[in-house]
Amino acid sequence: MIDVDGYVAVLGVERPAAPTADALWALHRAQVERVAYETLDNQLGRPSGIGAAESVARVLRGRGGYCFHLNGAFAALLTALGYDVTLHRAGVQDEVEDPEGPGGDHLALTVGLDGERWLVDTGLAGAMYEPLPLREGTYTQGPFTYAMAPSTVVPGGWRFTHDPRGAFTAMVFAPEPVELSSFAAEHERLSTSPESGFVRVLQAQLRDAEGVDVLRGCLLRRIDAAGTYERTVDSADDWYGVLADVFHLNLNDVTAPERADLWHRVRAAHEEWETTGQRATTP
Repeated sequence: MIDVDGYVAVLGVERPAAPTADALWALHRAQVERVAYETLDNQLGRPSGIGAAESVARVLRGRGGYCFHLNGAFAALLTALGYDVTLHRAGVQDEVEDPEGPGGDHLALTVGLDGERWLVDTGLAGAMYEPLPLREGTYTQGPFTYAMAPSTVVPGGWRFTHDPRGAFTAMVFAPEPVELSSFAAEHERLSTSPESGFVRVLQAQLRDAEGVDVLRGCLLRRIDAAGTYERTVDSADDWYGVLADVFHLNLNDVTAPERADLWHRVRAAHEEWETTGQRATTP
């Protein structure tokens, strides 16, 4: 059991009386607006597990996570509210589909509703604002245009293509249902390996109706219909203010020495990037 009332209170919405389409859309919008895609605990050296209860607890204390946390928690909420939710093995990919299919570095969700299945994904690094139908086509949400198409590699699978200004190119997921526990090994790699982008670079992203805010290290970027605006956050006070005010992250459990050490490492990595002119990328 999870604290459904506490969860919807964090999202700022009423608890739905029934699992309707309107309620699903409202929940999805609220989650991507209020619960950040973020990798802070990896940089602090204390990555959490991805069990549904643990991920819901993260949301309740004002934190986010990446796909395993965000979609794991959201799936638990939707299931508790009576929705028909399926978890899928997925993978973030480049222009050409990997012939081996999705690598399991992403957890995707689908929801069956009114005789149709919908991609429901609050863990796609600031991408989707609302669910998308499993129907081939292009879909505009705010300033971004996405595409859905059947996978060319995985029978019955689907491929989501991000807007060209997005943080990745595409995501492919397989049709078979999986358990959340099947992502444990990949989560271990992503949250602890020195080669993982989630370990190398602090990231935070938050979507809204008009665009997306992105923090990578010390570089804060806003992408919307007007274009892209970016600035370097060059003081610890400003940086922690951005995490709290822009990304709604509660850092009460981070001690003063931990804050100082984290800022020092993030700032040093940013200065190294400025010197070399090379930007680390997500996996």
